[in-house]
Amino acid sequence: MARKSDTPAPAAGPAPEIVRVHAHRVACDGVGGALGHPRVYLDLGVDGTVDCPYCDRRFVLDHGHGDSAPGVYEVSGGH
Repeated sequence: MARKSDTPAPAAGPAPEIVRVHAHRVACDGVGGALGHPRVYLDLGVDGTVDCPYCDRRFVLDHGHGDSAPGVYEVSGGH
């Protein structure tokens, strides 16, 4: 008889794409164009991260240079 493991099963699906940014506010529209999603503006939290609710990209504050990723726009000001 097989013994049940106490170790949780790995999560299904790939890990989220991590995009390093240097602004506390970013806009994401997926990959852009017809394959993207509506542009959303996201504020990085006190921990310096935020996940896009559409494409699950994870934005991480990096005080150096940000990544150049399609569909990502760093926003310097407020609304």
